[in-house]
Amino acid sequence: MSPAEIILALVTAQRGAELILARHNTRMLMAQGAIEIAPGHYPLMVAVHAAWLAALWIFGHEQPVSGSALLVYLALQALRAWVMATLGARWTTRIIVPPNAPLIASGPYRYLRHPNYAVVTGEIAVLPLMLHLPELAVLFTALNALVLFIRIRAEDRALQLSPKSATHKTP
Repeated sequence: MSPAEIILALVTAQRGAELILARHNTRMLMAQGAIEIAPGHYPLMVAVHAAWLAALWIFGHEQPVSGSALLVYLALQALRAWVMATLGARWTTRIIVPPNAPLIASGPYRYLRHPNYAVVTGEIAVLPLMLHLPELAVLFTALNALVLFIRIRAEDRALQLSPKSATHKTP
C-alpha cells in the first residue's frame, strides 16, 4: 500500500466509525425525546462527503503525500476529537435537539458557535492538498460551503429551541 492509500484507508475507517457512533447517539437521544430538525438536507451532506472521499480514492491513491499538509490534517483531527469529546453523547451527524438540554458552552464552543464545521471545512481542503489535488480541494470546498449554508441556518434555528446556558457566549 502507498502512503496515500494508508491515509485514505484510515480516513475512510474513521468516517465509518463516526457514522456508527452518530447513529448510536442519534437513537439514544431520540429515545430520550429529542427531535430531529431539517432532515431534508442530510442526504445532500452525505452525498458531498461520500463523493469527496471517493474522489480522493480515485485521484489520490498513488499521489505523494505532503508532510506539512499531513501535520495540518493531524492538528484538525485533534480539534475534531475535542469537539466530539465536548459534545459526548450529543455528538451526531444530524441536527438533533434534546429536550430541555442547555447549549454546550465549554470546550471549543467557548470560542466558536460551530467548531465542528470549521474542522470539516479544513479537512475537506487540506486532505486533497496533502495529496497534491488542488482542484479537488477547490471543488469540494465550494460544494461543502453550499451544504453548510443550508446546514448552519437549520442548526441555528434548532439552537433557538434549546434553553440558553448561563455561560453560553453568542458570537
